[in-house]
Amino acid sequence: MDEKKSRWDKVFKFFGDKGFYIVLFLCIAVIGVSAWMISGSIGGLEDEADNTVLSAKVTAAPTPPASPLPTIEPLPPVTAKPSINPEPEAIIVPDEPAEQVSSLESKPMPEDAMAANNEGSLPAVFVWPVVGTVETPHSVEALVYNRTMADWRTHSGIDVASGLGGKVIAAAGGVVEQVYSDDMYGTTVVIHHGGGLRSIYSNLAETPAVAVGDSVCMGDTIGSVGETALAEVGDVTHLHFEMTLDGETVDPMDYLPVR
Repeated sequence: MDEKKSRWDKVFKFFGDKGFYIVLFLCIAVIGVSAWMISGSIGGLEDEADNTVLSAKVTAAPTPPASPLPTIEPLPPVTAKPSINPEPEAIIVPDEPAEQVSSLESKPMPEDAMAANNEGSLPAVFVWPVVGTVETPHSVEALVYNRTMADWRTHSGIDVASGLGGKVIAAAGGVVEQVYSDDMYGTTVVIHHGGGLRSIYSNLAETPAVAVGDSVCMGDTIGSVGETALAEVGDVTHLHFEMTLDGETVDPMDYLPVR
């Protein structure tokens, strides 16, 4: 009994002298083990997180490849069609003077012309030198507007519209007295019909069909409609036709047949 008590006294004394250090050591050991376990837990969590991220990266759906662009075949070259120049419109003129004369009604000369017959007999009938409408009338008392000169002036003849190149015939039989180029009215032919009566054809083409001294019958071709009258070039294509009696201008409408 005393021996056991002595043994326990030694134990208590040992722990009494060194117990503080032993407890401190155990506490440190417990703390170290706990820190190691916590560190291992945290490392495991980090590894698990990295594995999760890596797994997410690996399992992400791949981007589908871009569809190839369609192939566009080049268009065939365009060949321009050759241009076709239209044929110029033909100018229709009467074939024969006789047809033009037959389409117009003849008109006897007025009585004052008959009374002025002091150089032989005057023609009994006249025909229109061209077929067309009167664009500008005869006017020596009232002024008429001239589109070419852009002013108002007298008009000693009549302007009869006709196509360029249209046939011009003698209004009555007579003798070609003059063929000349007038500064204002262009190529001009004057026919003396007798009795002091003359017919004057202006704005003809440059080369008439008659010459001075030629005898012509009613309906004979003396030329064609031109564009030589500078004073009337702004008007429609026409024949400028005048008539004079003893040198005085008269209205051709008093001699030409009514249409």
